[in-house]
Amino acid sequence: MKCNGSLLLGLVLLMAVQSSSLAQTKDTASRYHIAVFLPLFLDSAFDASGQYRFDQNFPKYINPGLEFYEGLKLAADSLAKTNNSLDITVYDTRSATKTLGQVLDEPVFDSINLIIGYVNVAEFRTLSREASEKDIPFINVNYPNDGGITNNPQVVILNSTLKSHFEALYKFIQRNWATSNILYLRKKGAQEDLVKNDFADIEKNTASVPLHMKYINIDNALDPGHLLPYLDSNTKTIVLVGSLDENFGKQVCTQLASLNKTYTTKILGMPTWDAIDFSDPVYADQEIYYTTPFYNNPNDSVVLSIQQYFRIRFYSRPSDMVYRGYETLMHFGQLLNANQGKLSGSVGERKFKVFNDFDIEPVFLNKENPTLDYLENKKLYIIKKVNGNVVAVY
Repeated sequence: MKCNGSLLLGLVLLMAVQSSSLAQTKDTASRYHIAVFLPLFLDSAFDASGQYRFDQNFPKYINPGLEFYEGLKLAADSLAKTNNSLDITVYDTRSATKTLGQVLDEPVFDSINLIIGYVNVAEFRTLSREASEKDIPFINVNYPNDGGITNNPQVVILNSTLKSHFEALYKFIQRNWATSNILYLRKKGAQEDLVKNDFADIEKNTASVPLHMKYINIDNALDPGHLLPYLDSNTKTIVLVGSLDENFGKQVCTQLASLNKTYTTKILGMPTWDAIDFSDPVYADQEIYYTTPFYNNPNDSVVLSIQQYFRIRFYSRPSDMVYRGYETLMHFGQLLNANQGKLSGSVGERKFKVFNDFDIEPVFLNKENPTLDYLENKKLYIIKKVNGNVVAVY
């Protein structure tokens, strides 16, 4: 990705300090304070003299955090035009001069009202502890796992866990094709075993009629002939691919697409399929479905406005992380302001929708001795891709 002048200037300004305030005022006593933690890599991007190390290019590892920051900045600018009481400070989790623990020990964190984090597993656990100890709601925007945390009602997992994705897929099949021929395809592997076990648990505990899925183990040398015995030319077949391996998923979709004129199939896959380009001619006319908690309707007025802003200012298109940064701050910032800085107990309110209908629900891991372990966004969109067209069907 080329580094244009505006984005590079943004990095230079961020480099000036280890934290960047997006909004501030002299009267801080009546303000609500949001701390945002992002991997910006400022110290590795600049040398000791303050010179940018990479000429006119951005290393890929810098992109997600910077793009999320750009979305945050857009949201902060929008919020500044309204009657809000928010101060937003961004911290670089890849700082070489101050660790995350040192940042959290600063006196300012006694007055933080909300934490937002784009995190890895270690940072997720550290911020979760901080949130629990100081009763600060913590929005984990990217890490799709509970990280082993329990008994922490301050934590919100916005990027839904795999188990929630599987539940959404299972219910979607129940609603639409419960009586169809349903195949569950998987390959050998420890991860695939875990996925299958999750689906088996869902099947065992479903409140509706369980699906009658045929579980089929196949190897990496898949060819159309392996699947023919399970297909029927007189009826459609629903194929659920139980593997997070993108290459395996693409292989299954390619082979089934080659048979689709005679054997009609609908293929459902994993959230990792969001990164696959299914517009390739090898997938022609094949209906492919997967789940995501983040769907940006291309006809949405705010989406179009952000696209126009990036086109004019940066000569580029905004990434998904730009939308994620914008939505997170706009939604939870407005909730925090509306609840006068006390978001605990109100974090799941369905107000101030931006792009997505978040459904933040309590999670109880121990059914026999229920304790609220964390909160999770349970709203999953089913995305349908066929011939390059992308629509949300649920």
